[in-house]
Amino acid sequence: MRTKRFAILHSNDMHGDFLAEVRGEEGRLIGGLSLLSGYLNRVRREEKNVLYVISGDMVQGSLIDSEFKGISTIELMNYLAPDVATLGNHELDYGLPHLLFLEKMANFPIVNANLYIKKYHKRLMRPHIILNVDGFDIMFIGIITETVLQSLKQDRDIGTFITLEDAATEVGRICNAYKNEDIDLTVLLTHIGFESDKELAAMLDPAWGVDLIIGGHSHTILDQPAVVNNILIVQAGVGTDQIGRFDITVDDDTNAIVEWQWRLIPVDNRLAEPDPELQQFIDSYKETVDHKYGTLICRFPQALTHPRREEETALGNLFADILAERSGVDVVLLGSGSIRSKSMGPTVTLGELYATFPYDDALYRCTVTGAQLQQVFAHIMRPENRTGEGECFQVNRGVRAFYNEAERRLESLTIRGIPVADDGQYTVLLQGYHYNNSGPNIGLTAEELTALAPPKVVSTSARDVVEEHLRSHQNLQSQVEGRLMYQ
Repeated sequence: MRTKRFAILHSNDMHGDFLAEVRGEEGRLIGGLSLLSGYLNRVRREEKNVLYVISGDMVQGSLIDSEFKGISTIELMNYLAPDVATLGNHELDYGLPHLLFLEKMANFPIVNANLYIKKYHKRLMRPHIILNVDGFDIMFIGIITETVLQSLKQDRDIGTFITLEDAATEVGRICNAYKNEDIDLTVLLTHIGFESDKELAAMLDPAWGVDLIIGGHSHTILDQPAVVNNILIVQAGVGTDQIGRFDITVDDDTNAIVEWQWRLIPVDNRLAEPDPELQQFIDSYKETVDHKYGTLICRFPQALTHPRREEETALGNLFADILAERSGVDVVLLGSGSIRSKSMGPTVTLGELYATFPYDDALYRCTVTGAQLQQVFAHIMRPENRTGEGECFQVNRGVRAFYNEAERRLESLTIRGIPVADDGQYTVLLQGYHYNNSGPNIGLTAEELTALAPPKVVSTSARDVVEEHLRSHQNLQSQVEGRLMYQ
């Protein structure tokens, strides 16, 4: 039996999380690319066969990334030198031409098997890569699905024809094509969410030889891998506060893992020394951004928080209330995921606002019936939408919705204390992303959403609306009020 030992380190959903933070009574440094690089450097010195992989969403979520439109992120990723990465949905936030530019910038392969140029039915990216590591062939395949890629509907030239079921077939097609290559280890790099990873694993034929699924998108923290269909499934949360590590032994005769250990390792200054050269590189970006965005725009009495996107938050309520006041609609549906920081304030700089609310999206006012509005809330409040893979929302003051978990139905919906009438008409404010993808996001098709009246763009920039309001209103307060309740 010929075996080899490998260390596979993995990150996902880093979202431009470049900087370390000081936390706790001991004042420890937590996260950041400099500490992460220090750990990678250490493992690469200590171990013979080391691979570092990234499962999507390297970009978007920080002011530095937004200011440089992902260029800073790819340059920093080049410094980390991953062996392979896959696409997440946010890699497309700056548009298809810019994605292709970023891909050319990358000194590492970016794989994706099911993103297509529609007109020619040709894959946009390299579908897989086989790396020969110490005489063993390791294949990485990138997978993303239609559910995650709804944002592509804003770019009509590209899309995916692959559902979760079809993704399994796509994996089988690639694995079968390379049977004669004697692949020792097969790894899927996915960006579809942890629950979908488990569903995908159950669909795979064991003869295809998939050994690991290293995923992203749902920001899941694990104690140990899930095992489905004899496939190990992992994810490493979100940001750079932690990194996943597999230590595995592979048998060349059976092309199987014979021993493994997995850990989710906290990244802090007790783990490794910061990488000084990378820190200097990051600081050069930070200095440019700080100079441009360091101006104070307002102050709150206390910091407002947004701890989880699946629940009502004080910061989410503030943003939704601002948009409601400025647009005059009955209901604001503000995507919780568009708020990228866990807190903001008490002093708010322009940079902090941009980092917290980076998506410069248009705002659409639509008119729906009361029956349709209840259908929307029943859709967004259902349990399966709150697993980390669905699209959750913050709503404005005056909206009260009660959802019965046991019976899986909307119990009541009121606006300013008055029950929503089935035959009434109500105005709803949506961000452009949700308007363009209304079916999966709010449960109404584009035809249903526009049946009563044409939509109206009330602003081309939601962020401009919020910024202007904050500049002219000091000491704003907001709290969780029970706008969305579950029984």
